[in-house]
Amino acid sequence: MKKSIFLVMMLLLSTFSVAQNKIFPFKINKVVLDNGLTVLSVPFDSPGIIAYYTVVRAGSRNEVEPGKSGFAHFFEHMMFRGTEKYPEQVYNDILKRLGADSNAFTTADWTAYHIVASSDALETIIDIESDRFMNLKYTEEQFKTEAGAILGEYNKSASSPFLALYEKLQDLAFTTHTYKHTTIGFLKDILDMPNQYDYSLKFFDRYYRPENCAIVVVGDFDQNKLIQLVKKYYGNWKRGNYKPEIPVEPPQTEEKVGHIPWKGKTLPYLAIGYHIPEFSTKNVERAAFDLIVELLFSKTAPLYQKLVIEKQWVDFINGDAPDRRDPFLFIIMARIKNESLIDSVKNEIFNAIEELKTKPVSKKRLDEVKSYLKYSFAMSLDNPNSVAYTVGHYFQLTGDPESVNELYALYDKITPQDIMKTAQKYLTPQNRTIVTLTEEKK
Repeated sequence: MKKSIFLVMMLLLSTFSVAQNKIFPFKINKVVLDNGLTVLSVPFDSPGIIAYYTVVRAGSRNEVEPGKSGFAHFFEHMMFRGTEKYPEQVYNDILKRLGADSNAFTTADWTAYHIVASSDALETIIDIESDRFMNLKYTEEQFKTEAGAILGEYNKSASSPFLALYEKLQDLAFTTHTYKHTTIGFLKDILDMPNQYDYSLKFFDRYYRPENCAIVVVGDFDQNKLIQLVKKYYGNWKRGNYKPEIPVEPPQTEEKVGHIPWKGKTLPYLAIGYHIPEFSTKNVERAAFDLIVELLFSKTAPLYQKLVIEKQWVDFINGDAPDRRDPFLFIIMARIKNESLIDSVKNEIFNAIEELKTKPVSKKRLDEVKSYLKYSFAMSLDNPNSVAYTVGHYFQLTGDPESVNELYALYDKITPQDIMKTAQKYLTPQNRTIVTLTEEKK
């Protein structure tokens, strides 16, 4: 087993080297149809297998009207309702006969529909996928049924403290931007969703347009045939003209604090969010946060060792700087073993941040983090689905999937002084929001 892993690593590192030091070592073919639909294809050594993604550059970020949150996620569900040509059951039966793995997901910035199937099913997949994106139809009754299912999904998620924490954190941290609500939306909007049939049609008409989408195909396929088929099936998809005006979040000027009393049995939770810039392949400060996450919260980091291993005050602690198209948050989350330890854990986190602001990290440690990010990413590119996700992810962020290579090149330029200056600028009390969750006192 170890030998196999070593051989895979050597192969990937060799590929990495040959590809002129690009972290993403595969060629990305890009074709844009006359209607604006982007086709991104990556030949990949997976005989007989392809991954097929449809990327929609719309997520909860695009829900700009008050009272209308949750519709990007709603369409993740609704897109499986079928069309006149391929009703829901017929669509599902086709995928079952193909032995295809099919699903979808929604984030703050994008929605993706993905299929992994046999290469010889390419035309069938293009046929059924183009049909539902161009011809989705549903009745008001079907709409209300699905809206009820989404309320059920919300209630299921709400049984875990994590949804409550993220809802409270984002709601407090943002006053203006649509990142104020989570992907599933505000509960009051979900409750009202059955009354929003007409708006749902408007949302679909705005964003499910070719200029706002990309087809990503990775694996065993013929490029010329792929483009011919895409033109055949998607060529009549009409371009739209809607451009959302996403509100700009003003700078935060004072610390915000919130608390959630939890009715069920639970350990205490602590969530801290600092405003940070949007994803960028040019901004060293934003890229530095990807390194700061590892410097503070990897399992070898002093803070992790102290809180999890030595003192055993928390059963987990982590940090995240999610890629977002607009400025978002650097989020710290911990589950604490006793409510009396919340302030102590908080102070340890703040002390670790202060050390990052006042004491340059060693070049050796920074190089180790860069190496970890680089090679863990390279090792993840071992199947068509993972490669297709990566292409889709960077396309939705910037419109150019090659931005992944620019990002990793930027990591190489970051110095210990950059880390320190970035921490000093953004990891300040006035720029942070703190949320605690504890078991409700009876």
